[in-house]
Amino acid sequence: MDYAQLLKAAAHGDDQAWSELVKALAPRVHGLIVANTRDPDLAEEITQSVFCTVAERVHDYVEQGRLEAWVFRIAMNRLRDEMRRRTRHAKPVGDVGFPEAQQSGREDRPAYVRTDDETASALWDAVRDLSPQDQEILHLRHVAGISFKTIAEMLDTPVGTLLARHFRALKRLRAQLGPVFPEFELSEEDQQ
Repeated sequence: MDYAQLLKAAAHGDDQAWSELVKALAPRVHGLIVANTRDPDLAEEITQSVFCTVAERVHDYVEQGRLEAWVFRIAMNRLRDEMRRRTRHAKPVGDVGFPEAQQSGREDRPAYVRTDDETASALWDAVRDLSPQDQEILHLRHVAGISFKTIAEMLDTPVGTLLARHFRALKRLRAQLGPVFPEFELSEEDQQ
């Protein structure tokens, strides 16, 4: 998809171009936010806010082949702002679980397979045990489907460093999930 042409047309008032741009990116942005918040309603609100910001700033954007990184940087900033805002508010008392998301934003992918609730819960527990930086990399890569090159641009991190952190995060997940799911268990070779 030629984001540059769509953005240029959208900036000049082409509603069809804007619609195609949102249609291409919104499910991935929404999926990223759902993965971070596990709240589909909040994710929808933040996703709308992201595209309002994109619409407001479309005239200031200079195309350099980084539109995807720009949009997802806005999304991550909106998410961080919302999470900071929420930490300043009263927290509910008691055991509050995560509501199940109806859609992950990845259903349109050929490799998408819906998993059972037990597997999903174990995976989310393991992901939450990772550092926030590792969670961010995994969400951007595996939920939003962003390339490592684009993530490196977004986070201003060398691709090699990003790949190493991604590898170590996946290795930690496999180590945590191995006792529950033998298919994820690390071999002796992988443990070294």
